Amino acid sequence: MQSCLPKRFKGPVMSSAVMNTHVIRHAKTSAEVGACFSVMQSLRPHLHDEVDFADRISRMRGENYHLLAVWHGTSVIALAGYRFQENMLYGRFLYVDDLVVSTEHRREQWGARLLEELDSIARASDCRQLVLDTALSNAHAQRFYFRHGLLTSAIRFYKVLVVTPT
Repeated sequence: MQSCLPKRFKGPVMSSAVMNTHVIRHAKTSAEVGACFSVMQSLRPHLHDEVDFADRISRMRGENYHLLAVWHGTSVIALAGYRFQENMLYGRFLYVDDLVVSTEHRREQWGARLLEELDSIARASDCRQLVLDTALSNAHAQRFYFRHGLLTSAIRFYKVLVVTPT
């Protein structure tokens, strides 16, 4: 799989301001992806287990998905899943699929630090925008995003398509 990270990126993203002994870098190996499972499951409770999670990550990497995590030693305390996309509406953009901080580390500014890193990655990748979705009912997340300079611009419509077994 070819990386979508810009050529000027030299290896994993490291936080320019490491807070205490925490480091922000991509989860690349299967062990690192596995270390992200419990934090991701707190945001996405429908994930069944680490195997299901790893399989999804593997498929999504084929669509330029990346996992950026805050590491404290070998433990993940926060993460952001994102991908590079391009469409007629936004041009080239960075789409944030997932942004979550473990419950015990909320209010420590890790969500803000991840957004800063994503902003830097998007700018270095010649993206015109950073885009994400959040539920209309998630007022806490909406306030967080407004505080960090994100604006609302659309309402997403969807239709559940039930696939019947053959």
